[in-house]
Amino acid sequence: MKSKVALVRCSSYELNEVRQAISKGISLVGGMGNFVRRDEKIVLKANLLAGDFPEKCVTTHPSVFRAVAELLIKEGAIVSYGDSPAFGTPCAAAKKAGLTDVAEELNIELADFKEGREVFYEAGKQNKKFFVANGIFESDGLISLPKMKTHGLVKFTGCIKNQFGCVVGMRKAEFHVKLSNAYDFAKMIVDLNNYIKPRLYVMDGIIAMEGNGPRGGNQKPMNVLLFSSDPVALDATACRLINLNPEYVPTTTIASETGAGTYSEEEIEIVGDELKSFINTNFVVDRSPVRKAKNKKIVQFLNNHLIPKPFIIRNKCTKCGTCINSCPVEGKAVNWVDDKHLKAPAYNYKKCIRCYCCQELCPESAIVLKDPLIRKVAKIF
Repeated sequence: MKSKVALVRCSSYELNEVRQAISKGISLVGGMGNFVRRDEKIVLKANLLAGDFPEKCVTTHPSVFRAVAELLIKEGAIVSYGDSPAFGTPCAAAKKAGLTDVAEELNIELADFKEGREVFYEAGKQNKKFFVANGIFESDGLISLPKMKTHGLVKFTGCIKNQFGCVVGMRKAEFHVKLSNAYDFAKMIVDLNNYIKPRLYVMDGIIAMEGNGPRGGNQKPMNVLLFSSDPVALDATACRLINLNPEYVPTTTIASETGAGTYSEEEIEIVGDELKSFINTNFVVDRSPVRKAKNKKIVQFLNNHLIPKPFIIRNKCTKCGTCINSCPVEGKAVNWVDDKHLKAPAYNYKKCIRCYCCQELCPESAIVLKDPLIRKVAKIF
């Protein structure tokens, strides 16, 4: 039986248009009653990477959040919502992203994504222990609302990556330190997603983020909402819309190997609007494969000579210190160069593990990824 992915055209965040598109998409994948029952506690897992206004397209848009929540309430579910941002509190991030106002109007509570507890996941292939937000345990099920964006470490952040926000606060940084290689990091993300097992995924691709994602990139209208209960099939389909080979996205291939879904076009049924009508070959994304490393010496060599390094654009840097605070490396791989913080921070690339937390969280888009010289030369040939 093929995995079903619904694609529905939606050209703006105007609420009535979003409502119609969300209703159509969920109907195409079986209807909301296929995913929830009356009086069940359902948590909506938004993408709240950081506290940014909706116009920046970093977070799940309030119109998408509202439309899905309204259908859940209509079905008789008891709805809550949340995420654990990489920087700041869940409450502050939700408020700035515009979700708090919607939640208060609909009488939806903010779930506890600030505190959590350790869990043991026996089926984990790479990681068997996680510190998961209490909001997950206080619900009967989860519906995931990812945002279509590029990502420095794993190319693309979609359905599978969205569940990383179920790990509480700065405990996410621990994984970046332990799992600096993109494939090891992706295996952990897949284990986490398989543990949580969201019932449904609704991806906000009305305006996506290209380039320096997941926070510092540019807005790119894709005019699409995507729906599926198969996160691998949905992520793979989203990759095809931006002309990115799904096999180059480690979360997608690894998740498929665990039986979480399929990325094969032959095993995916597209319903709704035609896939080819959304394909954008000009979408800015790194379309090269992610390199694998087998041991620490190779990892260090690749880090220093082949893997893109974060670079601060000094005339855009406001010296806020977010990059320093987000660096998970002991002793910091990026730090101040003067006591009064008058100059932009600088990197010690020998310490840098290429986790890109700094680039991911820079509020001014002042950190970009640059190819080392050897990698540039290799691309020429």
